[in-house]
Amino acid sequence: MYKMFSLASAGAVIALTITTTVFTNNQAEASAAQCGKASWYALHSRTASGEMMNPAKLTAAHKTLPFGTKLKVTNRNNGKSVIVRINDRGPFIKGRIVDLSKAAASQIGMIKSGHAPICFQRIS
Repeated sequence: MYKMFSLASAGAVIALTITTTVFTNNQAEASAAQCGKASWYALHSRTASGEMMNPAKLTAAHKTLPFGTKLKVTNRNNGKSVIVRINDRGPFIKGRIVDLSKAAASQIGMIKSGHAPICFQRIS
């Protein structure tokens, strides 16, 4: 949103443009990094999006983000990152904000522990 204001002072005209960014709740959520705990899963069942869960693909589950959303997920313990695509709903364990496929969890070094502190940022 742009607003144009003109100020006149001693014969000079000064134009001032103020830019205001208006976010909806979803846009603000999408642009900010979110941090919490992640876990991983490796099932061979149908996901909430209708596709088959493939533990070898870089996918993830989130409770509310639209299917197809891509996230950059970073393990806060070691700094390793992976880009995943949301294709399922979850996690349904209190305190966890995302479930990663086994392949994604492997890339950021959290297979052995089963869970890790992460931050994610929506990239598309």
